[in-house]
Amino acid sequence: MSYQAPLKDMQFVMNELANLAAVSALPGCEDATAETAEAVLEENAKFCSGVVAPLNHAADKEPSSWSEGKVTTSKGFKEAFRQFAEAGWQGVQHPQEFGGQGLPKLVATPCVEMLHGSNLSFALVALLTDGAIEALLTAGSDEQKATFLEPLISGKWTGTMNLTEPQAGSDLAAVRTRAVPQGDGTYKIFGTKIFITYGEHDMAENIIHLVLARTPDAPPGVKGISLFIVPKFMVNKDGSLGERNDAHCVSIEHKLGIKASPTAVLQFGDNGGAIGTLVGEENRGLEYMFIMMNAARFGVGMQGVGLAERAYQQAATFAKERVQSRDLAGSAGPVAIINHPDVRRMLMSMRSQTEAARALAYVGAGISDIAHFHADEAVRAENLAVYEYLVPIIKGWSTEMSENVARDGVQVHGGMGFIEETGAAQHYRDAKILTIYEGTTAIQANDLVGRKTVRDGGKVAKGLIAQVRATEAQLGDASGADFAAIRKQLAQGSADLEAVVDFVLANVKSDIKSVFAGSVLYLKLAGIVLGGWQMARAALIAQQKLDAGEGDAAFYKAKIATARFFAEHILSQSTSLRTAIVDGASGVLALDVEQF
Repeated sequence: MSYQAPLKDMQFVMNELANLAAVSALPGCEDATAETAEAVLEENAKFCSGVVAPLNHAADKEPSSWSEGKVTTSKGFKEAFRQFAEAGWQGVQHPQEFGGQGLPKLVATPCVEMLHGSNLSFALVALLTDGAIEALLTAGSDEQKATFLEPLISGKWTGTMNLTEPQAGSDLAAVRTRAVPQGDGTYKIFGTKIFITYGEHDMAENIIHLVLARTPDAPPGVKGISLFIVPKFMVNKDGSLGERNDAHCVSIEHKLGIKASPTAVLQFGDNGGAIGTLVGEENRGLEYMFIMMNAARFGVGMQGVGLAERAYQQAATFAKERVQSRDLAGSAGPVAIINHPDVRRMLMSMRSQTEAARALAYVGAGISDIAHFHADEAVRAENLAVYEYLVPIIKGWSTEMSENVARDGVQVHGGMGFIEETGAAQHYRDAKILTIYEGTTAIQANDLVGRKTVRDGGKVAKGLIAQVRATEAQLGDASGADFAAIRKQLAQGSADLEAVVDFVLANVKSDIKSVFAGSVLYLKLAGIVLGGWQMARAALIAQQKLDAGEGDAAFYKAKIATARFFAEHILSQSTSLRTAIVDGASGVLALDVEQF
């Protein structure tokens, strides 16, 4: 089965929960009307479902290949990327002055979800290029922006992020790649980088590598890392391509999933030194790279949502078609398995978690737009702090969710899910990497605790909890068993989340290991409570639409039912998570190292 974009839900979330109308009122966002957004999403959906999605399964069976330093991508990728670039999809959220469409992140986010939902391996080239663009927009010189941004935004060139080395995984203090100044403003780069997504391919004219390296007099640790632009082909002053740079792909990895995405080992400087130019100031490279990483982390969260949506669609279709066993309530013969309660439970779990993660991410995108475009500096700063708090949750929770959803997708298929031909297994394999790259779930959780909760004394976290409680009050004014059930679980969830935030703040200095023993669980708790909050908001708005006789009644009734399922089956986990976080550290740390 191919992929069909869930446009109705995307538009509902974008307009009703993330408040596109408020975003389009921001300076510079006036073109992002509901009508424009709808047209953009519809065109993107046609491209993704018609061009990119059909390549997904075939590319998994016949992935990208490497020979003599060159990578040949899977059949159809080169042609699809040309169409992607020519249609302007790389530039949806990037500035018009460099050839982009200049639309807000809230409009671009559904496009990101659709691309990744249709073909995760293909979409990665765009994700990394987006990150390179963001880094250069923020830290690049005027000359660098003039040289590199338009070709990257047009899709003529692509970008990469080069952090990891054989001896330096997540610990960037161990980076050894060297950058030797040449006296003319350039540097010669020497070193090896691994796990470089689309570090070599045949889909674009040039590849712009952003590389972390150390200059000779750099201080040790992360304070001595600088960022360099190292193009595959040198760029002449007129923008034309010059000679091949001394940056070469020496192999690509053979992976569990995302097989069609070439993950390269890049060697810099084996033949005299790769020529690079410094981005910004020396020794501030990690700061600049975090711009790329934050953009990529949000994007990986959307990968999780997109992949979960596709896994759900495939499982639901299979469940309607697969006939097996009689109905428990009695039937003349076998029925489609969607009639069996446990299959319905799995499908509702898949659906509700995907919708909750989508809603939280889109709301985060809208907050990011306010942080970038609002006229009031104080409002920008306040919203930036909220967005930064949400990023590790969107990345960590959404990707863990996608792995669980893809697993249930295999289970719905039964034995056929274990067979590669159905495609369900590919979603499960592809999902695993999402919890690992761009910072594992534990790294996201450490960020959530150390940088996003402790640094402001829990101010942002407590502010979000206050908003959750405002929604609880609205639920109290709504009639019916659905809203009473949602309110009950949301109230418990907000209390559990507040207790955990208080625990973190009270103990992080005196018992830091106990706090971090529960960091991943804190991230999960924050995800399900804030996701449950968005589902509750969606249910309230859906009821308002029903009362007013607006739109598709079946869609709005399904919104309410899905929100209740999420509350009773997912959000209800909050108390057990709170217990594990607040009381469970002793069990985590009980054994000596030698006892493992």
